[in-house]
Amino acid sequence: MGNYVLTGNESLGIEFGSTRIKAVLIDENFNPVESGGFTWENRLENGVWTYHTDEVWDGLRAAYSSLINNLGTPIRTLKSIGFSAMMHGYLPFDKDGNLLAEFRTWRNTITGEAAGELTELFGFNIPQRWSIAHLYQAILNGEEHVKDIAFFTTLAGYVHWKLSGEKVLGIGDASGMFPIDSEINNYDEAMLDKFSALEKVKEYSWDIREILPKVLPAGAQAGVLSEEGASLLDASGNLSAGIPLCPPEGDAGTGMTATNSVTVRTGNVSAGTSIFSMVVLENQLKNVYKEIDMVTTPSGKPVAMVHCNNCCTDLDYWVNMLYEFAGRVGSELTKPQVYDLLYNSALDGDADCGGLINFNYFSGEPFSGRELHAFKFLPRSDLQYNGNA
Repeated sequence: MGNYVLTGNESLGIEFGSTRIKAVLIDENFNPVESGGFTWENRLENGVWTYHTDEVWDGLRAAYSSLINNLGTPIRTLKSIGFSAMMHGYLPFDKDGNLLAEFRTWRNTITGEAAGELTELFGFNIPQRWSIAHLYQAILNGEEHVKDIAFFTTLAGYVHWKLSGEKVLGIGDASGMFPIDSEINNYDEAMLDKFSALEKVKEYSWDIREILPKVLPAGAQAGVLSEEGASLLDASGNLSAGIPLCPPEGDAGTGMTATNSVTVRTGNVSAGTSIFSMVVLENQLKNVYKEIDMVTTPSGKPVAMVHCNNCCTDLDYWVNMLYEFAGRVGSELTKPQVYDLLYNSALDGDADCGGLINFNYFSGEPFSGRELHAFKFLPRSDLQYNGNA
């Protein structure tokens, strides 16, 4: 940003996307000041799509450090900080804060039995990627760690907790953990009761109400950056503790906010590793549709979402190859420029794409009933398939 002078009234937002962690600094008038980033990638281990927790913290520090390097001056204080991340998934912890199982991301399609049973029980669509489906599937599987759960949350909730000590979640992200009642802006009480009454759930000493994060709407105070949190974020030690934090949110909420689609009868489409469309409704749907998820805006309004697990993963691999090739022949093209060239070139392509069909199922796809998990390319020319057809 060159000659920009920090005033302490700037705000920092950090989002954990599927392929990049982005850090963005804005001024008090909401104008972008500078940004930084870190590239990461989920991995398929023992049939589970996951990220390692050390990658979370290494990536957080690297993205923040990249921002500082681009800014050219250290940040000592801020007006506010907010974290967001890919929604859903499963991060269970014991009473001492130890992670009890690998981080199971939204991309997994291993909770079909649980999702089906809960959808029927609640009369409300519970997709496979939702946190409550992961928890109940672990119960159905008889997983040993379930008895020790004291708290479970999403990726954004996890980062916020470790940097502030607060076990809270923005309502939009929370709506991907457990159904929300938009009349009270909290988890649906009747569904909490139904879940608690399940025979297999009653075998455990914990209460679902006690292990879910507290729900907060946009604008609520969600704690402050702790001394430990400041050191986790800024390895240089320049950033001060005590900075106010906003409720951690999901990527759907940030997408709605960024496109000004948070009011009734507005909508948007988000295309990334996954792809989903969202429309803000006046009321909850009257019927259950397996193709439609019900989440909320960051202020708690009901949102109808149609979500597909697979979108741009293979495109990103092609772009990485072309970007690397461009660099090796001496080009100074940036990766965003390679993306732009590829997208614009597509406008000149044949209407039938030259007879080619792109089959981009890198993970399972509940929307179309595919249980494909992943292809793994080996050094030799053959292709090994991991998962079930």
